[in-house]
Amino acid sequence: MLRVDGSGNSTIDAPALGTVLAGYPLAPLSTAEAASLAFMRQEEQLAHDVYAVSAALWAMPVFANITASETTHSAAVKALLDRYQLADPLAGRPNGSYPSAAFQTLYDSLTAASRRSLVDALKVGVEIEELDIHDIATQKPGIDNADILIVYDNLLRGSRNHLRAYMRVLVQQGGSYVPSHLSQAEFDAIVNSPTESGG
Repeated sequence: MLRVDGSGNSTIDAPALGTVLAGYPLAPLSTAEAASLAFMRQEEQLAHDVYAVSAALWAMPVFANITASETTHSAAVKALLDRYQLADPLAGRPNGSYPSAAFQTLYDSLTAASRRSLVDALKVGVEIEELDIHDIATQKPGIDNADILIVYDNLLRGSRNHLRAYMRVLVQQGGSYVPSHLSQAEFDAIVNSPTESGG
């Protein structure tokens, strides 16, 4: 259900996702799983919203391409919220607006950084993907519902591909990046490995 193009843009195919999810029975949902879905819905939307700002500022295809991919990532989490009949924390909110104060502060700071320069905007892209990878990996041990795990595994693959894409362009622009959410070894292992195919 994850479609990956030659540049690493990783899009979750909605019809394929629906078919996959329909193959799993609805299992009881823990409080931690419900909280995780609400959290990841906001985090995936944050990625989209920040990249959309960068796409409007900088004529670099990586921003518009990954913005489009992130639309499908956020929608995949929304599909899980709908499946479990959970409220969407972003219902009725415009892009760049989140119920979580932490996400709002993060959005404001990251978009401010993205406006400084192209290199800064690319660094923001790397940081968001690094944060996504860290947060999904941190939450996975508290989740046992197979349908959530398969979506999270696809989101992880997508984030690793997007991290590689942003780093490739950042290096081409003469920039560098020091990870703050993953260890240097974990970060380097991702950057130095090939683009991952869909799952």
